[in-house]
Amino acid sequence: MNSPAPAPRSLATAQRSLLDPSVRHPLWPPLTEGCPVTSTDEIAYPLDIDYAYDEVPAELFTRPAAHGLDRWAPLLPPLAAPGLGEGNTPLIELPDGIWIKDESRNPTWSHKDRLNRVTVSAAVASGARGIVVSSSGNHGAAAAAYAARAGLPCAVFTSPHAPPAVASHLRAYGATVLTVPYESVRPLMRRIVHELGFQAVSSVTDTAHTGHPFGPEGYKTLAYEIALDLGRAPAAVHLPTGYGELLFGVAKGFQELARLGVTDSVPRMYATEPAAAGALTEALRTGSPAVRVPVRPTVAYAIDCEITSYRGILAVRTTGGASRTVTDDDMLRARRELASLGLWCETSAAAGLAGLRTHGPQETEGPVVCVVTSSGYKDVTTASGTFEPTPPDWPSIKAALSAEPGH
Repeated sequence: MNSPAPAPRSLATAQRSLLDPSVRHPLWPPLTEGCPVTSTDEIAYPLDIDYAYDEVPAELFTRPAAHGLDRWAPLLPPLAAPGLGEGNTPLIELPDGIWIKDESRNPTWSHKDRLNRVTVSAAVASGARGIVVSSSGNHGAAAAAYAARAGLPCAVFTSPHAPPAVASHLRAYGATVLTVPYESVRPLMRRIVHELGFQAVSSVTDTAHTGHPFGPEGYKTLAYEIALDLGRAPAAVHLPTGYGELLFGVAKGFQELARLGVTDSVPRMYATEPAAAGALTEALRTGSPAVRVPVRPTVAYAIDCEITSYRGILAVRTTGGASRTVTDDDMLRARRELASLGLWCETSAAAGLAGLRTHGPQETEGPVVCVVTSSGYKDVTTASGTFEPTPPDWPSIKAALSAEPGH
């Protein structure tokens, strides 16, 4: 019996500051509190991962995409933890020609699986005793699943107001679920890191969002899959945006494709935030590297971030895109549009399409892709409603079938 072929080796070489890429650090250990050289007391700057791009195998982009990020191993940090078949999600065309990249088809029903395959691998490779994450839902579920797969303990700080299904999801994987006041989360995460030897897979910095430096690398694979499916780079990509890690990762993926000669262009990246927050939009408006904004109530709880990251600013600026805000009504309208076409997503996940429908632009020189990030199962209101039973008589049945869909 033939043994399986060894996985391709990672070509990752170093961590580098996003403020000044000439400032480089060894690949290990992951610097999860920002760049120690370029960060200041006022703002923490995240790190990026560099690769030996001249060693990328010529055939890497001539084969179809596949489930599991191992397919893209040369352009990812070392994948030391086993996967769950993440990625290779469908690209679906709407009647008006807009394409939907449906990330709800991942193992824990969101895009966060891509990030956590990479960050949990980093924890395994660097000898961490466990992982710790702060999350309102998607990130925590994915972190708990990949930690369980790798045999690592997982601590998840989450809101006491998170959807009940989220808490059940986390505990099913054996995660320790911690509900403490918001202002206590990051100090406690740092103590878990420094005293217990866990690795943080979400941001532990207070002055700006830095996150795990390896995390956005997992998101690059969306760009690879989109380009292979379309046979080219799209003209624009619209994404729901909270801290900007997805935005940055997808932009970097397309920039790598252009650098390697796989595509001849980089799409404009359009970030969409809830109007109840809008930190990235405000940072770009004021020219600040990061800002903190008040957060008002919104149904888009997954992306209502009070602070932004320098990553999001770079993604928008380097691709000629923009950051815009949308209302709850805009997102709910986009969610209903998707559901009417068979795609059920979390309200936050419809923000990219809401941004396109509300603000445009309607590109004419190439395909337009909207990333839908997570399943409708993740919404706060899912399964909270009750419905009256239908009387078992023909007039009632006929009236029900004559009503407008959804009513």
